[in-house]
Amino acid sequence: MTKENQHFAPEQENPAIEPQVELDPSAAPAELVGMTSEEEIAQLTQKLNDMQDQFLRAKAEGENIRRRAAEDVTKAHKFAIESFAEHLVPVTDSLYAALNAEAVDTKASREGLEITLKQLLFAFEKGRITEINPAIGDKFDPHHHQAIASVPSDQEANTVVSVLQRGYSIADRILRPALVTVSDPT
Repeated sequence: MTKENQHFAPEQENPAIEPQVELDPSAAPAELVGMTSEEEIAQLTQKLNDMQDQFLRAKAEGENIRRRAAEDVTKAHKFAIESFAEHLVPVTDSLYAALNAEAVDTKASREGLEITLKQLLFAFEKGRITEINPAIGDKFDPHHHQAIASVPSDQEANTVVSVLQRGYSIADRILRPALVTVSDPT
């Protein structure tokens, strides 16, 4: 058989196509048995209208759920920092109080600053902000530290000699690396 003759002739049966089934009027749903065709049409039209109504209601409910979820995400982004800000407000109050104080007592000023720093560190803790403050002699980590200079030292190469500025991370993401000088044994 050649390629041209491989297609099915109209009189041949295609085994992949099922023969059509004739509808038996006696197999109609019970509620339609005994009705005239006008009654059947009215009944079917009513069912169709009911199903369309149900479909439109389900579709509208789905759209409402999607819209509410989008609004919730927008609000979450907008107010995500709210709890952190609530913990920072007392720090601001303490700083204003320190600026308005007329005390010349250095010891009292230092104690006030220490209390304010504790408040700030508490706010950082609640906001999941952690301090990056490497100890002298720690191995330089380029993911958490930024080397500003390399200085001659007796320490092992690429270890922290001094910390110029502390770094901070939030939830394992670096906000600012710690600024350090590293050893350069020469």
